[in-house]
Amino acid sequence: MLYQTENQHGGDIYGGSITLDFSANTNPLGTPPSVLAAITQALPQLHRYPDPYCRALVKAIAEFHRIPESYILCGNGAAELIYACCAAIKPQIAVEPAPAFAEYTLALAYMGSKVERYLLRQDSALDLDENFPAFLEKVQPELVFLCNPNNPTGRLISPALLKRTLLYCRETGTRLLLDECFLDLSDDGVSMLAYLRDFPQLLILKAFTKSYGMAGVRLGYCLCADSALLEKMAGTSQPWNVSALAQAAGVAALRETEFLRQTRTLICTERPWLAERLMELGFWGCPSKANYLLLHGPEGLEEALRQQGIAIRNCANYHGLGDGWYRIAVRRHEENELLLAAIKQTLQRSV
Repeated sequence: MLYQTENQHGGDIYGGSITLDFSANTNPLGTPPSVLAAITQALPQLHRYPDPYCRALVKAIAEFHRIPESYILCGNGAAELIYACCAAIKPQIAVEPAPAFAEYTLALAYMGSKVERYLLRQDSALDLDENFPAFLEKVQPELVFLCNPNNPTGRLISPALLKRTLLYCRETGTRLLLDECFLDLSDDGVSMLAYLRDFPQLLILKAFTKSYGMAGVRLGYCLCADSALLEKMAGTSQPWNVSALAQAAGVAALRETEFLRQTRTLICTERPWLAERLMELGFWGCPSKANYLLLHGPEGLEEALRQQGIAIRNCANYHGLGDGWYRIAVRRHEENELLLAAIKQTLQRSV
């Protein structure tokens, strides 16, 4: 292999015969046709460099969220912006919940930061609880990572707790990077966009990957009222980091409000149905509010399903979890039925 580092994420369906991918939590309806058309229409411009400032895309994002353009920094996926944030802030100490998205840890490790983890407990549905601000006061980090809804648990953080955390960050000058990449596909999740102006310590991370089924395009953006910090982050990135195709796709995607509504309707129907069927098979499931489920069940399930052409996310490498933990995306009904049939077959073989 070219890369010696093990892939830390879902979505690696290559190098095998995977026909169903439940390991990546992207939109179950796929990519909107308008986005595909926008990419096609942009193809004749491939001989030109992309706009280094993403002007049309930034304007579209600003209008979509009703925020100043100066609050917006676009990147080559949310992952690039996570690294840019860590490189710009260079925290000596950072905090993240456990479990949480693996890229936070990897970016902090790259900067040599010490990571303090707030352990989420299974007996509390893996929720971030009211003791979190006190933990921050004890640890005194320079940067805090939170994901709402959490990846991999799918649990939402209460707005009141987020507000308390923001108040702590404003009082201490601590930066809070709030990852909202899955929020658009969650049940009644509340964005903290309204707090950007009054809390310049807040950075909100968004991505087109999940909501619009654009994982292969690589496009995300960071929102923050601190323009000096965004300039530092931009200075850590390569020039022309957002391709012309990605910029065109992003502008088109932001018009797809009906597509998102249809997606949420599907997820709100399929997730409880899929969760109930999995509980009947003996799995413990975190009560998710997102487009994926975190489960605990028999060890070896991921490899057994891969042999049947189905990919799920093995969560053994998440801090706070271990063997027997899996994350499964919520997909269309016929796909969910195929997954359940494969799991039943696997369990019967192990008896």
